[in-house]
Amino acid sequence: MGRLILLLLIIVVVVLVWKAFGPGSRRRYRATPVQPQIKGPDDDDEFLWSIKKQRFKERRAAEQAAREEEERMRRAREKYTQRPETSTEGDGSDDPDTSRE
Repeated sequence: MGRLILLLLIIVVVVLVWKAFGPGSRRRYRATPVQPQIKGPDDDDEFLWSIKKQRFKERRAAEQAAREEEERMRRAREKYTQRPETSTEGDGSDDPDTSRE
């Protein structure tokens, strides 16, 4: 009886070794690079990078527009403050309406 159990154990070990290291085992245990599963657009690094890039461009454009508007306002203020003002004080001889009379 002991010899029969020993024979069965040897057969089981041989079958297990054959399955582990026999033909076709390379296909089963080959190390293949696993592609990461993208579950949504917020998991995609390229998508997130494009969103950050777009937001940066929008922010930069808004800053540029604000700078241009500020420069335009500054130029307008300078233009209007440098304009010579006519004085209303004096005898009125400079006033064209009063010189006709």
